[in-house]
Amino acid sequence: MRTVRNPTVNVMMTAARKAARHLARDFGEVENLQVSRKGPADFVSAADLKAEKILFEELVRVRPGWSFLMEERGDVAGANPDDRWIVDPLDGTTNFLHGIPHFAISIAHERRGEVIEGVIYEPIADEMFWAAKGEGAHLNDRRLRVSGRSDMAQCLFATGIPYKGRPGHQAFLDGARAVMEVSAGIRRMGSAALDLAYVAAGRYDGYWEDGIKSWDMAAGLLLVREAGGFVTDIAGGGRMFETGSVIAANDHLHAPLSRLLADALASRTEDGNITC
Repeated sequence: MRTVRNPTVNVMMTAARKAARHLARDFGEVENLQVSRKGPADFVSAADLKAEKILFEELVRVRPGWSFLMEERGDVAGANPDDRWIVDPLDGTTNFLHGIPHFAISIAHERRGEVIEGVIYEPIADEMFWAAKGEGAHLNDRRLRVSGRSDMAQCLFATGIPYKGRPGHQAFLDGARAVMEVSAGIRRMGSAALDLAYVAAGRYDGYWEDGIKSWDMAAGLLLVREAGGFVTDIAGGGRMFETGSVIAANDHLHAPLSRLLADALASRTEDGNITC
């Protein structure tokens, strides 16, 4: 039976697929992309800009007056102050530019400060992750649930590593070492949006990262919650957008993962060597 989706989710899916058609074509010719350097290890490509333009125009056409928060355009005020799109047109830019087929489009709908719908689309595998508040999380037409594992020794975690030129490398290594010592392994795949989607799908048992943006995580946070998982910032609060940090896992693992990372951070603080 086909899953019934609400109209706003359908709008987001349509926009994502339209932008993805162009991304997929550009990915096939990645060597020919015009690339400019925007900052330390932070690249923006012609494909990224084109995808954002398509998403902006499509979403404005269907929902005129809504505001935007976009990776390249930043805040775009609309006549409607209550509804805002949070958009990352290409999460996993470095993967894309190196010909690695692991990247996604992320779109979230925020109403009065709360994300209530989200879509993450991986065009190469044609995987559409989506969620709406109170309606669960899905992959295409299949309902998602976070993993049920509780033994850390059997669990696989995902994370992100600070790029060159950004602080926090040693603090990250301390946290990663603590998790590696008790788990089945850690993956660093290069797309925060897909990391969160994979937690929602039970592919990863947990995920943490610091120094990411609202558009990287907005849709993914809702996916994890609607799949039965827990999300907080690194400090255990709910200020993910403000702090740029996130820990996501199921109800068995969120607390022990949070403690491991907090203990690693506290150890560096006590030594006076904390770098982030």
